[in-house]
Amino acid sequence: MAESTRLVDLVQADIDRFLDEREPMLTGIAPDLAPFIDFSREFLRGGKRFRALFCYWGWQATSGHAPGFDPMSSETAPSDLASVVLAASALEVFHAAALVHDDIMDNSDTRRGRPSAHKRFESMHAEGNWIGSASTFGSSAALLLGDLLLSWSDELFESGTSCLPSRSAAIAARAEFNRMRTDVTAGQFLDILDERAWRSFPEPDLLGRAHRVIVYKSAKYSIEAPLAIGAALAGASAEQISALRHFGLPLGIAYQLRDDLLGVFGDPDITGKPAGDDLREGKRTVLIALARAALPASSRRTLDELLGDEDLSEQQVRMLQASIRDSGAVEKVERIIAHNVTLALSAIADAPISTAARAQLESLADTATRRIA
Repeated sequence: MAESTRLVDLVQADIDRFLDEREPMLTGIAPDLAPFIDFSREFLRGGKRFRALFCYWGWQATSGHAPGFDPMSSETAPSDLASVVLAASALEVFHAAALVHDDIMDNSDTRRGRPSAHKRFESMHAEGNWIGSASTFGSSAALLLGDLLLSWSDELFESGTSCLPSRSAAIAARAEFNRMRTDVTAGQFLDILDERAWRSFPEPDLLGRAHRVIVYKSAKYSIEAPLAIGAALAGASAEQISALRHFGLPLGIAYQLRDDLLGVFGDPDITGKPAGDDLREGKRTVLIALARAALPASSRRTLDELLGDEDLSEQQVRMLQASIRDSGAVEKVERIIAHNVTLALSAIADAPISTAARAQLESLADTATRRIA
């Protein structure tokens, strides 16, 4: 764990350094742009850093270092360590951009217990007594912040791959990064489509559609892609990358299924989100699809009528939570999580990766799927 902790510290230092360099560029244009830097600093400080960690351990798993070798040591640091840390930092900035955009689309007021980006810009408008709609200004400004963070993530990634000793490794890593961005954007669209258009699809298709959203919106970009990027940076073989993909995808599915449970049943004091937030947002998750399939017709109609109502009362949230529990969907999701974790662990049990990385990936699998926030 000490190695992972040092990686997290290095990622934070790279992000802080990058923002320090970009601050005069923005404020030199106009002091009014200072909130872009201030909000970015807040959103990019702390967090679980799962994407950075999976990127690093994907690299460590396939880099060919001798057992016991410490790549974090200043005396023995390999030439590509700086590239890996920059790529890991880029993934965290990309994640921040995705969260800013996601909160706009979901109309989420909070993120990690604090106002989301669009609500902060909205407050600036209200406090300044500016003309027009505070809500429209907030969403527009946050959209631009998310776009800027996307651009910055690309700059960070490019700075990492440009100093790699191997040009072929840089090209392979860039291809993985590009594919990840396409996948998550496609998954995000499918998510909002299914929230609005679910009545247009055949009932038997709803569970499969919810699973597809998990794969492309979250599972690939949260775990599979970071692992593949890290391995590509190390010049991994096709066999090694394949093993990491077969580990990363089911683990990413389990990770998001845990998130879906927390979105309905999580403790607001721990998650930083209101209780039942996914119910108010109308998320058509695997949990909801399983519940609908098991509920009697009257309860299913009630769920369909209330899901997505932004003004759900606490009593209505508790009623929906009870219906979902009584349907047996929670137990089914827990079994699916356990099954996917088993698939993930079996994929690396005999894979051609380092022993140290295998142990760390097993530990991360447990942390990612047993979390309470």
